[in-house]
Amino acid sequence: MTINDVRGVLKGRVLLPGDDGFEQAATPWNLTVRQPVAAVVEAVDADDVAALVRHARRAGMTVTAQPSGHGASGDVGGLILLRTGLLDDVEVRADERMVRVGAGAKWEQVLAAAGPLGLTGLAGSAPGVSVTGYTLGGGLGWFSRKYGLASDSVLAIEIVDADGERGRVTAESDPELFWALRGGGGDFAVVTALELELYPAPSLYGGRVIWPEHRAREVYDAFLEITAEAPRELSVWVYRLQPPGAPPMVTLNLACLGEVGQAEDLLARIDKIGDAISDSRSVVPVVDLGAIAAEPTAPAPAIARAELLTGLDADAVERLLAKPVEPLINLEIRHLDEALAEPGGGAGASGAVTEPYLLGLVGLGLPHAADATRARQAEVVADLEGHISGRKPYTMLSPGETAAQSFSGGALARLREIKRARDPHNVFRANYPVLG
Repeated sequence: MTINDVRGVLKGRVLLPGDDGFEQAATPWNLTVRQPVAAVVEAVDADDVAALVRHARRAGMTVTAQPSGHGASGDVGGLILLRTGLLDDVEVRADERMVRVGAGAKWEQVLAAAGPLGLTGLAGSAPGVSVTGYTLGGGLGWFSRKYGLASDSVLAIEIVDADGERGRVTAESDPELFWALRGGGGDFAVVTALELELYPAPSLYGGRVIWPEHRAREVYDAFLEITAEAPRELSVWVYRLQPPGAPPMVTLNLACLGEVGQAEDLLARIDKIGDAISDSRSVVPVVDLGAIAAEPTAPAPAIARAELLTGLDADAVERLLAKPVEPLINLEIRHLDEALAEPGGGAGASGAVTEPYLLGLVGLGLPHAADATRARQAEVVADLEGHISGRKPYTMLSPGETAAQSFSGGALARLREIKRARDPHNVFRANYPVLG
């Protein structure tokens, strides 16, 4: 039995190496990553997913599911790549303050549907990221300081299990699997839809202020001052940017869930910094939340690295500002804390995030720049050695890293036990498998 045999069973496309469209279908969002899969299957519905999983189990093959491949690791040699991007339905139930999203739906779709109803989901910084992949990995976003990880807002999960059976998982029906899927990744089942809690968003204030690089120290000082007192409704992120062909810049990106009056005294600190190149702060429609950070919306070759920081003091800032950003494009610090760090939060596999800051480092993945990018990332991390916790958000792992870097020893052992019990034949493989 081969993958070719499933063509007569599925409604969606099955592409094999050499077929027209195979290379494009196998390419993830990050163009630096290569995926040497045995086949690409584009499911059109949950029944297609179930039929593929049953076939894979009988054939002794392994399936890796990706809506778009934002979190691809490249560790998929010989696997079946299941594309779930066509499962992109979004149904907002305003009276229940929840949304049901298909596995291929993107955050921009959810925000567009929920915003006019005065609601929002716990979206991240990039509007084109799939809700499911982001949420299965935990999901750190603009409103995490107020409401925690996106995975904490999951109410129910529609799956296809390792036997190819469809099901609906809740805290009551299957607490172990429900725990694992909320932050533990896609190693345990194929998720075909999620039901998520939505949150009131009667008003949203946000935007981005950009200054030339020579204002960086003042901007970082303002960032430290603001984040020391910020209410949980306010998230502020600081970026040092070096766009190709442009001068270096520094930015503050912010979003406040509620009236700006809640944080206006703190944010007035920004207005004291001169030479602003642009300032987009205003009342923001929920649908435009993803535009604040101005992240790329098209596939590109990039190398990213993320680290959690135990703190950010004057010495750390000095080290961050002492050297040019180049050859990186972006060096960012995101303020976390509040709901993320609370003992009652993190009820899923991700657990609480006690580190107050997230460090993100992004550079070009083109052949001529890749080595320099990785070297500069390693240099920044070494400079901040005393502030690096060693733990990484699962949803921000990069090729070459492992799931063991994202979980406590107890959580990892529990995830591995669930994996062995629910998928003993290894029908599923996440981008970053818990047994890897």
